[in-house]
Amino acid sequence: MPDKMKDLSIARMEHSKDCLRESRLLLDNGEYRGAANRAYYAAFHALRAVLALDDFDSKKHSGVIAKFRELYIKTGLFTPEMSDAIGSLFRIRSASDYDDFYIVSKADVEAQYQRAKTLVEEIDRYLAAK
Repeated sequence: MPDKMKDLSIARMEHSKDCLRESRLLLDNGEYRGAANRAYYAAFHALRAVLALDDFDSKKHSGVIAKFRELYIKTGLFTPEMSDAIGSLFRIRSASDYDDFYIVSKADVEAQYQRAKTLVEEIDRYLAAK
């Protein structure tokens, strides 16, 4: 694998971990919409970190998610539960960001944070083994 793609993967994974830390800080301070947003982006950037190794990126979030599912979920490299976590993270982040009347609860964001944390940790382990 070219060093450029590995460097890109590392940078994206660092961004992912930053977003996860931000999500925890926002959650601990009662900023639930922001915490849901950052939890999703932690997962999103982790997906992009893996896909960098395949020299793939997309301008659309749906493209990144679909390609990750195609290359990593359907092939069994990651579990179907990870696909479910991505779906939940995306749905709640979208509702929090775009639905004026959506209220995300502390419990929902705690669950979102845990989903993102698990996903980021699993992808980080996978990348470390590469």
